[in-house]
Amino acid sequence: MSRIFIAIAAILAGLSVAAGAFASHALKAKLTERSLEIFETGAKYQMYHALALLLVAILLSRAETVTIPLMVAGYAFIVGIALFSGSLYALSLSGIKWFGAITPLGGVAFLVGWGMLAIAAFAYKTIL
Repeated sequence: MSRIFIAIAAILAGLSVAAGAFASHALKAKLTERSLEIFETGAKYQMYHALALLLVAILLSRAETVTIPLMVAGYAFIVGIALFSGSLYALSLSGIKWFGAITPLGGVAFLVGWGMLAIAAFAYKTIL
């Protein structure tokens, strides 16, 4: 599973860079300052959590056995990126306000991921 998480992390991090460049170049003249700020927040959090997913993958690769908290953390970071960053991208590009109601669900997924990572750190001495 660590290989899959590494691949997904790399793809999501690369897409975050692309989104940031897209915002800086193609969207700057087309979006309001607030919409551009929202889009850039999505890209920023996508990168942070792609790196967190990479950390989870590295820890999984070092674990002697598959650890449930690490697996949950990895999936939570992926879901969080899809919901949090995805909803911010959709909100900024479309102006449809109800996309903003999805964003907190992504935030909860991020919190679950970080919580599971903390549990893994204390529960499994073999990974650290």
